[in-house]
Amino acid sequence: MPTGAGFTYVPFVIDLFSRRILSWATSTSHDAAFVEEALRMVLWQRRNGSESRKVAIQGTIHYSDAGSGHTSQRFTQTLAEEGLVPSIGTIGDAFDNAAAETVMGLFRNEAAARDSRFRSGPLAAESDVVDWVHWYNTVRLHSTLGYRSPVEFEKLYYDEFNGVLPDVAASKLAA
Repeated sequence: MPTGAGFTYVPFVIDLFSRRILSWATSTSHDAAFVEEALRMVLWQRRNGSESRKVAIQGTIHYSDAGSGHTSQRFTQTLAEEGLVPSIGTIGDAFDNAAAETVMGLFRNEAAARDSRFRSGPLAAESDVVDWVHWYNTVRLHSTLGYRSPVEFEKLYYDEFNGVLPDVAASKLAA
């Protein structure tokens, strides 16, 4: 994303099941370190969530583009150490990363293109990334999720998976 102080890179880590953005990072240099930072945040989050929402990591497919941060030896080694299976499309091939490209397009259109603060520099843009990710995860409705937000969709899934009655049904039973 271009800013007045140069280019700022923003990778998002997205759960394709719920369309939820699990983590992100920003950097003014395009290297493996900031891509790995975003991945490590997700791994920590998924391993240390509430007992009812811990997610098995081993064997999870990590889709990415063929950018240098994702194809570096360091990042590839991190995937292997964490038990993740890499899936990288070829250049110009959107099969593996179509969902990520869609999210990036939405980000550019819904946040970055509308906000002049992105043009003032990477630090000013960071809070806008936080705001947009929060809105995307909690407010924005997704047709593929039955017109629910990713957070709402995940909550419904985990409640059903764990045998928890939704609040509406529980309140009717209590009455």
